[in-house]
Amino acid sequence: MNLNEWIGKTESVSDIVTATPYAALSATLDREAERPPAGTALPALWHWLYFLPLYRQSEVGADGHAKRGGFLPPVPLPRRMWAGSQFEFLEPLRIGDQVTRTSTIADVTEKHGRTGPLVFVKVRHDIRRNDSMAIALTEFHDIVYRELAKPDDVVPPPKAAPGDAAWERRIDPDDVLLFRYSALTFNGHRIHYDRRYVTEVEGYPGLIVHGPLIATLLLDLLRRERPEAEVAHFEFRAVRPTFDIHHFHVCGQPEADGKTFHLWARDHEGWLTMDATAVIK
Repeated sequence: MNLNEWIGKTESVSDIVTATPYAALSATLDREAERPPAGTALPALWHWLYFLPLYRQSEVGADGHAKRGGFLPPVPLPRRMWAGSQFEFLEPLRIGDQVTRTSTIADVTEKHGRTGPLVFVKVRHDIRRNDSMAIALTEFHDIVYRELAKPDDVVPPPKAAPGDAAWERRIDPDDVLLFRYSALTFNGHRIHYDRRYVTEVEGYPGLIVHGPLIATLLLDLLRRERPEAEVAHFEFRAVRPTFDIHHFHVCGQPEADGKTFHLWARDHEGWLTMDATAVIK
């Protein structure tokens, strides 16, 4: 199978930016949950509440994702993870907008790592609002596929998180938080809510906290500390899985230029789990 044949494949999805998902995510992040009026700008990353993957129940695979094939290439590896993303926020999306997302398979790369074969898929998403030809938001989404864990796998050494945080917030993940975020994003991936599946099939010690949820919490920390700031660029890289069996922290540190912020997440032992950079306008 030549997975490179999927490079250049596109699909488009349209949606309307409605108020209830905004209010529901606000409540999930422990904020006031009033439904905002039309014209309210979405905080950065909250576009993930829209363009949801509405595949039919008969199309659900064993892991809770859609069965392989369709828009994404049919990678024959069982584990699928969100490795990171890069964003350019050019124009805010607002409540009431009619929006269209055009997605393109930008690249497919096959490698061999310590634990066996790996496949990296990069997807580009361009979002436009209200029939405009101008792009309001561009996102690059990095997906990695890999084998299931084996007893003799060599685990990469953890990396210590920075110790110079100016801001820090403790997060206590639990089944309800992960369920609510899964429901909001219509994410059926069983690693986030099915403890028996994630421990017995995929070999993890607990439920996995969504990478996009952690990224959202990082920008939510920036929003709490700099409520008037408008994000122009954001990128994050998942470094180490975060599980619901322990608390974790989201942290931030302004850089000297006053516009750039180093954001990161660390687990209960102080290991770096996500590394990110935000630049404001």
